[in-house]
Amino acid sequence: MEYLYLDSFVNTLRLAFLYGVFFSRILSAENTALGSTIPDLKIKLLDGSTTTIHALVEDGPLMIDFWATWCVPCKKVMKYLDQYHQDYNEQGFKVLMINQDTPRSLAKVKSYVRAQDYQFFVGLDPSKTIARKLNGMVMPTLILVDKGGEVKWRHQGFIPGEEVEINNQIKLLLE
Repeated sequence: MEYLYLDSFVNTLRLAFLYGVFFSRILSAENTALGSTIPDLKIKLLDGSTTTIHALVEDGPLMIDFWATWCVPCKKVMKYLDQYHQDYNEQGFKVLMINQDTPRSLAKVKSYVRAQDYQFFVGLDPSKTIARKLNGMVMPTLILVDKGGEVKWRHQGFIPGEEVEINNQIKLLLE
């Protein structure tokens, strides 16, 4: 009889955990749903400084991308995002690449960004706190935010050819 109560208790705990995971994912999805205002999260940058998402959108649109050094599609899209960051910078457009590598891989992240001579902003999220809040656990996840902080477009994954759609979405916001 005691085991029945224990089994029931364990099952209740499992369900509570699953509901918690489920609802946290729903809440994070709401944070980046089209038309929603992105939360003003504080972000530590690769250069050691800190900023916020809203500070980055003051001058114009912002593309946020979640990535890791081991993610091949992430690396493929990065060269395009860096080019867009440079091409549209005078119009206020910026790119924020949020890295999810572990703290032990920080040297690898710095080395990779430096070797590629990327000009975009690189944020660090080793605990994946920002990724969870912005529903960016799948990499790459791109979130395009307008000057007012409103989410205008989001996309997960990258295959060659999608850079055209990314560029088109940026141009739409800059018009």
